[in-house]
Amino acid sequence: MSDPIEPTTSSSPSTRDPNSNPNPNPNPVSLIHPRREPFEHGLLPISKLIFTDPTQTLIPLKQNLLSNSPNLRVNSAALSESLQISHDHARLVLDTLASVLHSDSDPLVGSKLAEIDSAGADIHDLVLFLYIQSYKKLLPRTHKDSASVADVWPSTSAFDGYLSALSPLQLVRSNSRRFMPSQTDEEAHQLSYLQKHLANILSLLAEPVEGEGEGEESLVFTMERFEHLGFLIQFGDKGSEGIPLSQYAPFFANSDPDMPAVPVPATQVHDWLLQNIASALEHISERAAPKENGPPSASDQDVAMADACPTSVKASPSARGPSFIEGISKSSLVKQASDLKGPSVKVLNCHDSVIYLLAPLRYATIYGCSDATIVVGAVGKAIRVEHCERVHVITAAKRICIANCRECAFFLGVNQRPLIVGDNHKLQVAPYNTFYSQLEEHMNEVGVEATINRWDEPLALGVVDPHDSLSHPAGVSDVQAETATRLEPDQLTNFLIPDWFGGESSGSTKDNPFPLPDIYLASQQRNQKNLGEVKQLLREAPLEENRKRELSSALHVYFKDWLYASGNIRQLYCLQGD
Repeated sequence: MSDPIEPTTSSSPSTRDPNSNPNPNPNPVSLIHPRREPFEHGLLPISKLIFTDPTQTLIPLKQNLLSNSPNLRVNSAALSESLQISHDHARLVLDTLASVLHSDSDPLVGSKLAEIDSAGADIHDLVLFLYIQSYKKLLPRTHKDSASVADVWPSTSAFDGYLSALSPLQLVRSNSRRFMPSQTDEEAHQLSYLQKHLANILSLLAEPVEGEGEGEESLVFTMERFEHLGFLIQFGDKGSEGIPLSQYAPFFANSDPDMPAVPVPATQVHDWLLQNIASALEHISERAAPKENGPPSASDQDVAMADACPTSVKASPSARGPSFIEGISKSSLVKQASDLKGPSVKVLNCHDSVIYLLAPLRYATIYGCSDATIVVGAVGKAIRVEHCERVHVITAAKRICIANCRECAFFLGVNQRPLIVGDNHKLQVAPYNTFYSQLEEHMNEVGVEATINRWDEPLALGVVDPHDSLSHPAGVSDVQAETATRLEPDQLTNFLIPDWFGGESSGSTKDNPFPLPDIYLASQQRNQKNLGEVKQLLREAPLEENRKRELSSALHVYFKDWLYASGNIRQLYCLQGD
C-alpha cells in the first residue's frame, strides 16, 4: 500500500517515525472520526473565549492554572479571574464543558448542579475546550437560484434593522437538504480543522522531558495525557464504546495495566494522528466522488426527503451517529426509544407537523423547522434549537440552547439556564406542561432533575455567532441577543400526549413531574374551576331533552369547526392511522 498523503494544511510537516504504524487501517471500523459533540454543542459566542492566537494565549494560561491548582482542576471563580469573564460566563463554560466531555466518569459530568464548582474542570480538557472556540462552522451551500431564496424571507425587515445577515430560514429553505452541509461534509470539515491545528493542540497536552531544552523534540505524551485527545477524536463507526483511546494507538496498545507506559515523543503522536486523519479524509473523498457524478441514492445522507412523508425517519449508517427525522410536512409522527438508533436525534426541516420523540436521549437538535410542535422526552446532555420559526418545543432537559429563532415558544423543564444566542425575535418561555407514562423513568436514566427548573432564567449572549463564516456589519458583535419573555399564566394550558401504545409502554408517571410556579398553578386551577362551572350550568340547564340534544349537537359542530380551522383534525387522522 502506498504511503498516506501528507496533509497540506498541517502547521508542521508530516514525517514518518519508524516506530509508528506506517499505514492506518483503511477499514471503516477503525477509521478516525472527530467527536461531533464539542463542535455541535460546545461552542460559546463569548468574545473573550476566542483568541487570535490560541496557543500563545492558552499555554501561559494552562501553566498559571496548573501552578495554582494542586489537583489539576479549576472552578468557576478561578476561571473567571484567569479569563477576565463574569462569574455567570465562567459557570456557563463549566456547564457547557460538562455537557460535551468524552468521559462520563469525569467528576464534572457526574456532579449534581450544586457540586459543579467543587468538582471543577480538568485543566487539560478545559484548554482543549477553549482552543476549539476558534472553530468556524461549515455554512449551508449557496442556492443555485438566489431569487427563490429572496422570496422565502426578505433580506431586511422591521425586525432586522441593523442586522442584514441572512435570516433564519434563508439559510435553511434554500431548496432541499442537498444544499446544506451533510454529516459527511461536516465530518470532513472538522477533520480538516483538526488536521490544520493538530500541532498546536498537541503542544497544549504534551509534557516537557526533564533536563532537556524547550524545543519540540523535548515534548512527550504519557498515556494519561494521550487519553485527553478523546475529547476531540474517536475510532470506529460506533465510537470507542468504552475502549480507551490509547488502545487504538500502536505505541500504547496492549500496555501492561500494572506498569506505567513509556512516554512517547510528541512528534510520533503527531505523525501517527496526521496519517490517520489523512486516511479518513481520503476515505470520505472516495465515498463522495460517485455521489457527485451520479444520481442521489436512498442511502445518501444528502438526499432530499419528500415534502410530505410521515415516514421520513432514518437512522444514520452507524449507531455512532444520530437518528434523523427529516422533511415531515403536514403530518404527525410518534417515536419511542425502540424506534431511534442511538442516543442522539436530529429533527431537520419539518413543517406544519406534530412530532413526539418519547425517549431518553443524550443530545437533540431541532433545525430549520416551522409551524410545528415538537415534544422531546428527556435530554441528559444538551438540546439545540436553531433557525426555526413559529415552533413550539416541549422538553425536559439538562440544558437548552436557542439560536436564530423567531416567534417560537419553549415549554421547559431544564436544570440549567436556557442559553439564547444569535438573531432571535419574539421568543417565549414557559414552564413544562406535559407528561407521558415513562417520562420520569427516562429523566432518571439521563440525569434530568425534576426538582430544579430554571425555565424563566434565560441567559442571552451576542447577536452574531463568531463561529460562523458569515461577514457581519461592524459593531454588531457587541449587541446582546434579544431575550425571551415569559408566557402569560392564563395562556398556559396542559399539553396532552395520547397513550397510543397502552400497556406496551406502561410507566409510573401520572402527572407533570415539574412543579408549576404558584402563579401558573393558580391560573390553571381558576380555569379548571370555570370549566367545571360551565359544565354544571349545561347539565342543569332547564331545557327539554330535544333542546339538550340540539345544544350538544351545536357544541360538537363548533368543536369540529375548530379542529378543521386549527389544523388539529389532521393530527387526529394521522394518529388514528398509526
